[in-house]
Amino acid sequence: MSELIVVGYDDQKSAEAARTALYGMSKEYLVELSDAVVAVADKDGKISLNQMVNMWTLGASGGAFWGLLMGLLFLHPLLGVAVGAAAGGLSGALTDYGINDDFMKDVSSLLNPGQAALFMMARNTATDRVIAKLGEHGGRLLRTNLDTDAENHARAVFDQTHADLTAGSTTDQAA
Repeated sequence: MSELIVVGYDDQKSAEAARTALYGMSKEYLVELSDAVVAVADKDGKISLNQMVNMWTLGASGGAFWGLLMGLLFLHPLLGVAVGAAAGGLSGALTDYGINDDFMKDVSSLLNPGQAALFMMARNTATDRVIAKLGEHGGRLLRTNLDTDAENHARAVFDQTHADLTAGSTTDQAA
């Protein structure tokens, strides 16, 4: 079963740092990501989504490849590449991968200008270690698809990790 976790941050830099840490945990096989998107509210409150996979680019490159092959068959490879890239890019732009964009924009409407949210969809259950590492970047859990007990446990781990790090940095600064 896939698990969805949404974490809110005060700025885009923190959300991007958390997503980078998530990629690192994925390489260590701590979590199997389906999608990881950073949503940012600009100064006017408009929401932009920084997707993990740019479907337009992926579609255009795939279309260009197939267009080249078809163009070679009909002795017009450049025309084939151009038509294939355009068709692939259009189909990629119309494709939604992973977490539903409308859902992300709806949840992100809670953000104040300048704030960001990290949407994470994992194919397997995120362990306490993953939640704790995300908690190192601050933020707050906004929404999950977990049951109430599991969500409360995840919030406690997340908040405790951030509190421990904050207390540790306060002690270091006092010394």
